[in-house]
Amino acid sequence: MDGKATMAMASMAVNDIGPMLTATEVADMLHLHVNTVKRLGDRGELPFYRVCKRGDRRFRLQDVLRFLHQNR
Repeated sequence: MDGKATMAMASMAVNDIGPMLTATEVADMLHLHVNTVKRLGDRGELPFYRVCKRGDRRFRLQDVLRFLHQNR
């Protein structure tokens, strides 16, 4: 596979998932502590994805907005 095909596949995957946020960005957005955001993810209240070898969490903007709307 050439470089252009690889880039097209990578950008397609990102576009399908949508914008991704770190736990810190979500915490700032929701005015919560970062540990609270992680705990919400662990309890299944706020879906997240694991990325890279370290297993960092990434949250979809769409999921965060849905959570915010449901918990007003």
